[in-house]
Amino acid sequence: MGSLLPADRTTTAPTGLVCDPAYRDHDTGAGHPERPARVDAVIQGLHRSGLLEHCRVLPPRAASEAELLRCHTPGYLERVLEDVEAGRDHLSTGDTAIGPGSEAVARLAAGGVLAAVEAVMAGRVRNAFAVVRPPGHHAGPCRGMGFCLYNNVAIAARALQATHGIGRVLILDWDVHHGNGTQEIFWSDPSVLVFGSHQSPLYPGSGEARERGGGAGEGFIVNMPVPAGTGGDELVALWRRELPAVATAFAPDFVLVSAGFDAHRRDPLGDLGLGDGHFAALTRLVMEVAERHCEGRLVSALEGGYDLEALASAGAAHVAVLMER
Repeated sequence: MGSLLPADRTTTAPTGLVCDPAYRDHDTGAGHPERPARVDAVIQGLHRSGLLEHCRVLPPRAASEAELLRCHTPGYLERVLEDVEAGRDHLSTGDTAIGPGSEAVARLAAGGVLAAVEAVMAGRVRNAFAVVRPPGHHAGPCRGMGFCLYNNVAIAARALQATHGIGRVLILDWDVHHGNGTQEIFWSDPSVLVFGSHQSPLYPGSGEARERGGGAGEGFIVNMPVPAGTGGDELVALWRRELPAVATAFAPDFVLVSAGFDAHRRDPLGDLGLGDGHFAALTRLVMEVAERHCEGRLVSALEGGYDLEALASAGAAHVAVLMER
């Protein structure tokens, strides 16, 4: 991957790309679906499609403890460090595989999304795709689960509000699995609207339509569970029907996307029927929302996607649309 990445350029490119060879250093063990080759597959897909040279490469940074604490408890951060230092192969809070470098790489994953957000807010790029691992949307305030240690997108949302003057953040999630951690973090918060679709029933077993948030945040969680076998055309039509009105009512100042590609018809962990063109259509729809409400400010972050060829082609379809004007 490293030899394929062009050097960071000072000229403005429309789309930023966060990636780094260090993302390989999160060792999940032999045969694990969330493997280092996933980030290589995305970069190779962009290279084969001729898109890579037109991206502005954005170097990631490690998220600070203060940035992580906006979404996770001090006890959880201590537990992750303890589990890694003890040489465990899984987090003691759940089913997340870890290795010796996992905590540092997880900080770099969260910081990669932060770097993308910072580049957009500074006007260096119009939008950006953070090709990071481990993924994040299953990580809640006090536990990691489902391949996730820190909630990358949630941490970015809080940073936007804390340091960039952003008031309302719209988080969109089209991963095949429900983003239970993101939902938990923002359950009572009306300043962050979490909207997404996922296959149901499926891991982690949450995300029913009746889960709408609580307290002041009631109505700011929008879940669209769909059954196994749902086709790509049907899912895109659902997003087109539901998202515009929700986004108009919320009027976001920034759009973040949990971009999981495991809803692809070839993915081994799901049973939905999306192809590359459907991911392109979803990307175009969320870009329209960002253009209409927040001057196009949009960052997507890699979540799931476990068939390498499907990940490569769907990731390229996603970036091709991000580059459209």
